[in-house]
Amino acid sequence: MRRPRIGITTSDHKSRLAWWCDWLAVWRAGGLPVRLSPSRGSDVPLDGLIVGGGDDIGAQLYGGEMQLDVRVDPQRDTLELALLERVLPTDRPVLGICRGAQIINVFLGGSLITDIHATFEHIRPRRTVLPRKTVQVTPGSRLHQLLGVDSCHVNSLHHQAIDRTGHNVRVVARDRDDLVQGIESTDHDFVIGVQWHPEFLIFNRPQQRLIRALVERAAAREAPRPLSRSDELL
Repeated sequence: MRRPRIGITTSDHKSRLAWWCDWLAVWRAGGLPVRLSPSRGSDVPLDGLIVGGGDDIGAQLYGGEMQLDVRVDPQRDTLELALLERVLPTDRPVLGICRGAQIINVFLGGSLITDIHATFEHIRPRRTVLPRKTVQVTPGSRLHQLLGVDSCHVNSLHHQAIDRTGHNVRVVARDRDDLVQGIESTDHDFVIGVQWHPEFLIFNRPQQRLIRALVERAAAREAPRPLSRSDELL
């Protein structure tokens, strides 16, 4: 059976280990991972899209306050916004991971909290790939259906967060600090964003179900033209 082609956005300087976690998560779910970055371009046929984690999103895109002590990637912002403009009207499945959830929200007209620790002094900094944060998932949401749990323990690698939700975007998960941890579009069959990194939780069944669901949804779509091996990074 043909593996559906799943585009995964990354920066040009993403670490090899992080990319292989992305690759493995999609491959073991039955998909063919295709790396998309500013230098590689995005003009390849896709059955589904994962908008990956990475640097901060440019504050000018959502009317936020610019910070001088954070890394931004304007070329990646441009790449991902162009991909969303191309993919969302086709109703192909899209999963946003961390930064990816944020840029989906920005694309749909929402805004971000530029720095949660500067905005909320009671929230202590937490940066770990281990599942140390508890998230409550909204019953009846698509995310709840796919994960199959009411709450889950997730990792935390972000200092920005979703503030005002975009057009027809609803919040479907929050952490104990009441920060948004999951969103989904009510205009699309499968446009979901999570603030954590499911690709790092390789032994966590609910998190792997989320990625598998995207691959299965992508596999159900009509196949695009063949992809040359030069488009793949295996």
